Amino acid sequence: MGLFAFLNLPDNLVVDWDMCPEYTFGTFESWGGKERIRSKKERIYYFFIDAWEEVPRLCLMERGIKHARVVAEILAPEDMVRRCVDGQGKVALYERTYGINEELKSWLKANIIEAKDSAKIVPLYEKEQEGLGESGLPGVDDPQPEVRTITLPSGPAELAEEDVVALVTKYNLVDHERNPMGEFTNVLVDNGDGETVTDLVTGLMWQREGLDIMSHRSLRKALEKLNDEGFAGYNDWRFPSMAEALSLMEHQKEKDQFLHPCFSTEQPFIFVDAVRKPGGYWFVDYKHGRAFWSSGTIPGGFGRFCRIDGKRK
Repeated sequence: MGLFAFLNLPDNLVVDWDMCPEYTFGTFESWGGKERIRSKKERIYYFFIDAWEEVPRLCLMERGIKHARVVAEILAPEDMVRRCVDGQGKVALYERTYGINEELKSWLKANIIEAKDSAKIVPLYEKEQEGLGESGLPGVDDPQPEVRTITLPSGPAELAEEDVVALVTKYNLVDHERNPMGEFTNVLVDNGDGETVTDLVTGLMWQREGLDIMSHRSLRKALEKLNDEGFAGYNDWRFPSMAEALSLMEHQKEKDQFLHPCFSTEQPFIFVDAVRKPGGYWFVDYKHGRAFWSSGTIPGGFGRFCRIDGKRK
């Protein structure tokens, strides 16, 4: 029995040994950057290392256009995996996934591809997607505690790394890399429409869900459409600023994100209304708990919009 049959996948599939995380953005997130990706149904499989946790993991990825799923963890020798990570040299904070080296490739071919040692293959099954459900928050008309309101910076900005550090420090925002001991506290209430909540501290109304991954330009157009249609009865939705997006960051994970469970987990990292100096776009990543920068086109980002409460359409 081969690897794919063991994972209940078609046994005629093959591993793309040349694919790695570095190449996937252009290949899959721009609707197929390589000619060989002919269909949105096509799937490619490759091995990579997930080094976001203290102990790096070797995994098998299933990838397609606008599709990504980790299908298995491979229990390779830890010292071998660490040698591969160490061989990457110095990398940026937001780069924690790596391609495999020749040593791991040889080990995989000898031990895993034909599933000779299936005990080292740990299938990872997709959890059934949960609906948004009840927010678990008090209603907007329920008695509320006295709160100290805070007006956070809003609107477009150009930020260097040191500006982000200064921002999280000034407003005591939680960023698990830059200010892990931040103490910004929200008071969220449910607006009763099933679509929005409001933070009484910042005065911001937020989408509980949001928009799927796309380029910055496409997300701008989607925002215009959302306002034209009067989402939740309002037409003044906008991108959150860096400070506003970080104001939602929590200390502890709920549903694998540092975010209150009233929000959908389908938007793990979102665009904010800030470009990076000298180049790129800023995002807030609730899965890994920090702000980061990247391209605005490949892979793009998700959207969760906000507005100042009190302005009804």
